Parts: sequence; structure tokens; C-alpha cells
Amino acid sequence: MADGGELIIYAPHLKEVCVSHGSHIEAIGYHCRDYFLKQWDAFKHVPWGVLAHSTHVRGLGVFVDGVETCRAQVTLASQISPEKCRQINLGYRDPKKICPEEFANRERKACSWCQRRARCLPAQKSAQMAGGNSSAIKN
Repeated sequence: MADGGELIIYAPHLKEVCVSHGSHIEAIGYHCRDYFLKQWDAFKHVPWGVLAHSTHVRGLGVFVDGVETCRAQVTLASQISPEKCRQINLGYRDPKKICPEEFANRERKACSWCQRRARCLPAQKSAQMAGGNSSAIKN
């Protein structure tokens, strides 16, 4: 993704922030790694897996003089409210106003659409670990 780009997580079925880390994420939000490292005393009590999840979602960025600057915007298009998205440091888009087909086949305009990837990856890994053929997994 280019600097200044936007990742839209289109998940109209999503109602919760994170089932496994929800309460922690609601408390700390999604931030770049430097945000946590440069304020370590404030976050050292948070489980490291939660911090890792937060930084993996938010991506690269810097925290200088108390200001976080992330490389790209991360936006949720889900049932999670705009207020909750702001609370956790993510953008919001109304999923009802997004037509997924409009994002397909726009690579020349620096737009990429990855349909159902998050849902397929765990199944793909499980199939590979079981000795199965990942190409048998259908979207």
C-alpha cells in the first residue's frame, strides 16, 4: 500500500471489535508500534498479543512529540458504530454505501480488492497443516 493510502475492511456482518481482545482493544485502540514503545510505562501492563494485534491492524507509523502519524488510514465498513471506530482510532464507512464490485479490477488506479481473504486464510492453513490441498478451498 502506498503512503497515505486507505485500507477498507469491508465486513458488513461484523458487530464486535475483536472477540478475543475486545475489552483491551477498546481501552487502547489501534496504533502504530512507536505509539506504544514511546509510552511504554502506560502500556506495559497490556498483554503483548493484544499490542501485536493492534499494531498489525494499524500498520506502520511514527510517534514524534506526542503525535502519531500512520502510513495509511485503516477504515471499518461494518456494523460497528462511527463513534466506536473513532474510539479505537479507526475510520468508519457505512457498508450499505459501498458497492464491492466498484472496487474490483481497478489495479491501474492503485485500487486492489481482496474478496474474503481473512475468512479463507485460517481454513487454508488448516488444510495445509492437515496435508490437504489449499486449492480445494472455495470462496
